[in-house]
Amino acid sequence: MQEIIETSKGRNLDLKLQKVGPFFRITAKSLETNKELGRAEGLIRVWFDGKILHLDSIRLNRETLSMQKSIFGVGLFLGALAVRHGFDSGCATAQLLAINDTDLYHSKLVRFYSRMGFKVVHEVDGSSIGDLAHMLVWGGKGTKMNADIKDLLTKWCTIFKPRDSRAERQEA
Repeated sequence: MQEIIETSKGRNLDLKLQKVGPFFRITAKSLETNKELGRAEGLIRVWFDGKILHLDSIRLNRETLSMQKSIFGVGLFLGALAVRHGFDSGCATAQLLAINDTDLYHSKLVRFYSRMGFKVVHEVDGSSIGDLAHMLVWGGKGTKMNADIKDLLTKWCTIFKPRDSRAERQEA
């Protein structure tokens, strides 16, 4: 967790995790302007097979468009802190819904989350009675995706090492 926060400061981001019961909110602010750049929200859900990190939303503000590597950078940091919070809370699985507002945006979201390490579990399209529960929980139609939290952390951990330790590893 600390490595993610320290690395974010090197990108002029200030990440804050707030928790109330099972609910959490992570905010990313610019260290230069002190404006909020984005936020992630969700909850830790207890289910039959253990705790699940339920990622409800990741929202980025327009100010991120002017930043270099804005969307990937800020979104990745928000997601990484959320996943680490899930791990620290005892979750084995992270789940989200790639919302289907438009076909173009939806396909980009599914590709982005697939590259991050999530796998498609179910298309929530309203065609079955079971989709009604999904639509109520997630707030719309889309692609439900899951990921193993340990796999996500293993895949992305090197990005969040402080620059000094990355340079030392490359020299060795």
